[in-house]
Amino acid sequence: MILRKKDSIEEFDVEAFIRNCNSFAPKRYTYTQIKKMTNSLANVIGKGGYGCVYKGILPDGRLVAMKVFKQSKSNGEDFINEVASMGRTSHVNIVTLIGFCYEMNERALIYDFMPNGSLDKFIFDQENGSTTRCLEWKKLFEIALGIARGLEYLHRGCNTRILHFDIKPQNILLDKDFCPKISDFGLAKLWLNKDSVVSLRSARGTAGYIAPEVFNKYFGGVSHKSDVYSYGMLVLEMVRGRKNIDPIVSHTSEIYFPYYIYKDIEMGKDLRILGVTTEEEKELARKMVLVSFWCIQTNPSDRPPMGKIVDMLEGNLQQVQIPPKPFLFSPKRSPQQSTESS
Repeated sequence: MILRKKDSIEEFDVEAFIRNCNSFAPKRYTYTQIKKMTNSLANVIGKGGYGCVYKGILPDGRLVAMKVFKQSKSNGEDFINEVASMGRTSHVNIVTLIGFCYEMNERALIYDFMPNGSLDKFIFDQENGSTTRCLEWKKLFEIALGIARGLEYLHRGCNTRILHFDIKPQNILLDKDFCPKISDFGLAKLWLNKDSVVSLRSARGTAGYIAPEVFNKYFGGVSHKSDVYSYGMLVLEMVRGRKNIDPIVSHTSEIYFPYYIYKDIEMGKDLRILGVTTEEEKELARKMVLVSFWCIQTNPSDRPPMGKIVDMLEGNLQQVQIPPKPFLFSPKRSPQQSTESS
């Protein structure tokens, strides 16, 4: 265990954590070193509810990103989740945890610096969420495949299986070659038995990517299939170049599902998607759409595991069957209708 009781308060047991890590155990730094390596937290490259991410330089000259947590008791669980989860991983599609700081209320995580930032910058218009296409379809497909491989590793490849619970474009970082790296394990949960259903005290994740069973047990048990759903919503956004939550009615957390894309698939027509021109692009886009539809099936048991998804993406398009139409979606409605229903 990496938690210990001290004066009736649970604390992070640093020594136990390092002992339990694999050979890639992260190094522990002092907060003074953190401030020195970030030039007194001068260069902010990201922000969130947890705190800020700063660009830093290790003593050996290596560029890194340093996630510094706010001085708040509520951040303790997120910090421990990230350190406990990422300390067990080593995969090309998972961000590497290089080091960490744990001093009283001062907490920080140190990762490899990703020069291309997060995926959302390349699939969304940052001003209004409208359609944009910054990457070629071949590169988009490679990114989708890399994320799938990373999730398959978390679910099956680690010594201790990990459920991420917050797969979304903002948590997919891109290195200089646009190789995707899954990041932000603040909501992650260790998963000891591959056949077990995970118990959650409350729903976790981001609106628009949360599987139905995570917020309502009526739909089934929470498991690795919940990450599969989030992945499907992410891929659907990559295909469409826009967010799955309609910004006009976002307060309802209602999925704005594209009826016409599924209809095109059913009818065997060319997909009405921006930027698809060549036969290769048509095949890649169609494969991504089919996979995303399989992933967002309402019933968790109808969703394929990540290993099967990797096979579908790597295999022949003709081998990928058309999935049933996902149940949890509805057409775009007016703000007045949305307000009335809420």
